[in-house]
Amino acid sequence: MRDFLVEITTTIPEGTSQEEVDRRRAAESVRARELAASGHLYRLWRPVGELRSVGIWRAADEEELHREVLGTLPLRPWMTPAVTPLESHPNDPGKAGAEA
Repeated sequence: MRDFLVEITTTIPEGTSQEEVDRRRAAESVRARELAASGHLYRLWRPVGELRSVGIWRAADEEELHREVLGTLPLRPWMTPAVTPLESHPNDPGKAGAEA
């Protein structure tokens, strides 16, 4: 699988009921756990004071990432994702044999 840096901004449409927001957020939490268990969601952060997330996601390719991973998120219709494909850096301290 390939790693992707994904920055997601979620904008709730005006006029959406709080019940709908709560329902989707609860479903989003369940789906995120499923994607983490399957290896597609590796890490996820929220910048302090911001309503967006930054994460490392994994998929075979960008098409799979959009269609079968991000596309299955209950909040996806309200999301604007920015996707950056990543590759290993020779100095990555997490890579076996990397030199500082």
